[in-house]
Amino acid sequence: MKGKIFLGHLAAAVAYFIFGFNIVTCKNVVTGSAVSPMDLFCMRAVGAMALFWLLSFFMPAERVEKGDYFKIFLASFFGLFLTQISFLKAVTMTTPFDTAVVASTAPIMTMFISAIFLKEPITWKKVLGVLLSFVGVLLIIFNSVHAETGVQTKPLGVLLMICNALCFALYLGIFRPLIEKYSVVTFMKWMFLFSALMSVPFDLPSLVSIDYGSISPFLLLNIAFTVFFATFVSYFLIPYSQKCIRPTLVSMYSYLQPIVAACLGIWLGMDRLTFTKVVATCLVFLGVVVVNRSRQRSDSNSKS
Repeated sequence: MKGKIFLGHLAAAVAYFIFGFNIVTCKNVVTGSAVSPMDLFCMRAVGAMALFWLLSFFMPAERVEKGDYFKIFLASFFGLFLTQISFLKAVTMTTPFDTAVVASTAPIMTMFISAIFLKEPITWKKVLGVLLSFVGVLLIIFNSVHAETGVQTKPLGVLLMICNALCFALYLGIFRPLIEKYSVVTFMKWMFLFSALMSVPFDLPSLVSIDYGSISPFLLLNIAFTVFFATFVSYFLIPYSQKCIRPTLVSMYSYLQPIVAACLGIWLGMDRLTFTKVVATCLVFLGVVVVNRSRQRSDSNSKS
């Protein structure tokens, strides 16, 4: 049992480390070539779909109940389509660091969604934590920073990242029973099939018109990383970790994203650290810690 829990934590940590790196790679792609956010989403959906279906041929056959197909469609809509579209659009309007900080509000959203669906009590500490994180996000919105490279964070980009965090929190908090019911490969092959069907027909003219020969090898490597590691590998690891640990604990590893994104962004000259960013980040993280401590205390009281 302890080994399974450890593997669950390790899977979540590796997935969110990749997500942090992916913030920079996606920004490189959608702002540095003819590939639009929807184009990149379609590439991710089709690429991961093909890889998961290929992998399924080497796995024991698993039948999906008819009544679960629509549930998987909804999980794909929230966990893939809305989450990735809002993220890919947001990275064109935000610095890597700000993107990752706002994404770190996901644990709070996951906890409140779990409270709604699992009837967990909402304490004053949880409310205080939400307010602290909300103030931090407002600081980012109203203090957009222009780096020397001209990179800036726009309020709309922050709002899109809030939408991203909310949609992924809904996915983590609501669909865990469905995720636990099927193997990771079976679940994800249908998830990405539905996400491809939701996007490719509408974006096909744009995908066909892309001048792929004009895309530099560096950007092609970025696309390959996003499709294979940030989509196929990460979305294999996330549901695996959900089978081993609670959704709230899975989302807590989103704290790795600002660290990875900040280091890469500053190193590549896409971002810079300011006093306002430090204060905003401290408020966001402090709010999450307050909410998490409240959750831990309520768990210990329920066991006693």
